Amino acid sequence: MKILIAATPLTGHVNPMLAIGRAAAARGDDVLVLSDALFRAKIEAAGLRFTGYADNGSATFRETELPAGPERYRREFERRFIDPMVDQAEVLRRLIAEEAPDVIVAGSMFLGMLTLLLDPAPRPPIVTVNISFLFLDRPDHAPVGPGLPPARDRSERVRYAAVKAGMDAAFTNPVRAYVDGQLAKLGLPPLPASLPHSVVVLPDLFLQPTVPGFEYDYGALPPGVRYIGLLQPPAPPAPLPEWWPELEAANAAGKPVVLVTQGTLANADFGELLEPTLAALADRSDLLVLATTGGRPVTALGGPIPANTRLASFLPFRDLLPRVSVLVTNGGYGSVSQALAAGVPIVSAGLTEDKAEVNARVGWSGAGINLATNTPSREDLRDAVARVLTEPAFRQRAGTLKAAFASRDALAAALTAVDDLARSGPVRSGGAGLAVPLARSA
Repeated sequence: MKILIAATPLTGHVNPMLAIGRAAAARGDDVLVLSDALFRAKIEAAGLRFTGYADNGSATFRETELPAGPERYRREFERRFIDPMVDQAEVLRRLIAEEAPDVIVAGSMFLGMLTLLLDPAPRPPIVTVNISFLFLDRPDHAPVGPGLPPARDRSERVRYAAVKAGMDAAFTNPVRAYVDGQLAKLGLPPLPASLPHSVVVLPDLFLQPTVPGFEYDYGALPPGVRYIGLLQPPAPPAPLPEWWPELEAANAAGKPVVLVTQGTLANADFGELLEPTLAALADRSDLLVLATTGGRPVTALGGPIPANTRLASFLPFRDLLPRVSVLVTNGGYGSVSQALAAGVPIVSAGLTEDKAEVNARVGWSGAGINLATNTPSREDLRDAVARVLTEPAFRQRAGTLKAAFASRDALAAALTAVDDLARSGPVRSGGAGLAVPLARSA
């Protein structure tokens, strides 16, 4: 079978796609991965064929001229994910003609895929793999983005509807119009719904890499949505840090271990989370605090490094998380999912990108504390870590989610989805969320 994988060039987007690609290649499939050349070495190191498109730094764009708020977030979103659509569409059509893939597997923010899903021309079947929370329209009328937990009563639903109206005017509707403009350049129809909802319902299958216990109840899900569990990213090809024996000794002695990360995207300013967390826990000699700078040099950290802290640019989360007592994070979906799959409770603080929604689910699920800010105080961080360490309910709830993750084989589910679609053969789009096999079409 020939599989074309399309991945937005961000670490948290590429990693789950590589997990699927490696599993498919291991059983004999011919896998070609489309992304920016920045990820060529990583993709080829995974044993997969690479082909590139020029992302031109879109995925990592940060708006520095505007203050935090809907206008800044909208501009960042448009530049990162929507502006590359036309170029992505051109490359996808060329690869379909040259490679004749049986199935396309796309990350959910590789929005060039929308051009295939909205075009009535024949195409390979498409499975989309989400890289974040399930961003369907909410039955309680809450907007997607601000991180509002499920409404508890009618008055809260009314309040949410008012918030949504403002969010629609400032962000959702302008983004939809911006996408429709890109689609119009290609002679394609507009989106059938908001962009997030369209991304979920248009593909032939949509894989959500989590368990229902970490998602809100949306009622009856669209027929193509499948929960698959954790897509474990490949371990980084780096040696263990020299302080690893200290971690093993701490585990053997029952000493709590706190892991702190700002991920690999929203880590330009370590003063938001990483540095205040280290300062907040500096006097806790009873803790071992581990910090990763997400690929940036550890020398980028400001201020003195506390005696109880050990640093690394990258850390092997698969090996590390089972040894950790608490994760402190700004809310990257991949890091949060890996922690919960390991039964690790969380302290989260972050509002940019998708982080408000991810962190709202941390608090709602009971598996951690959501501080609901980009700039938590040292006092709040110290108190939150202390609570998660001492109150058993957080670890118990994380343990329940760990068992739920363990009950699902994400790679097997992903390959089953690929096989299901491959059997259908080429299709043509027949409306939102519908694909018509060519053999059955008039």
